[in-house]
Amino acid sequence: MHGVDAAQFRQLLGQFATGVTILTTLTPEGRPIGMTASSVASVSLDPPLLLVSVNKQHDMHAALLKAKHFVLNVLSQEQEGLSRRFAADHPDRFSGVGFKESRFGVPVLEGVLANIDCEKLEMVAGGDHTVFFGLVIDGAVSNRSPLLYYRGGYAGLRV
Repeated sequence: MHGVDAAQFRQLLGQFATGVTILTTLTPEGRPIGMTASSVASVSLDPPLLLVSVNKQHDMHAALLKAKHFVLNVLSQEQEGLSRRFAADHPDRFSGVGFKESRFGVPVLEGVLANIDCEKLEMVAGGDHTVFFGLVIDGAVSNRSPLLYYRGGYAGLRV
């Protein structure tokens, strides 16, 4: 299969502003794990489905393969630092980070724009990523402003 090179691909998709989320779940040992994720999309209204794409080399991938539930924490404009922390190779991304647990024990971060609780339904290979499909089973919203990612950097949106 042949396509554009990685640099051009990043440049092209960099023109598409996205919201920023932190995907959270539990490892098989029951430890919280999270990563910054911007490859997220709604799939269906009936049933309410979404997808998130995770690199096969990321430590989240192995955890999500075995997990039954995950949460997408939609970040607010004030949470750029949190996004950077969960995007980095940090030994304990949750150290000092406030969160509560969903009814399934999955971390729900404090101060987010929204949290979307999902039951993992399916997985599909997609190049160097796996696309995980989730049935939205719970969630909550706030009135904060969103954190956006655009042209390789963070941006805010006044609403």
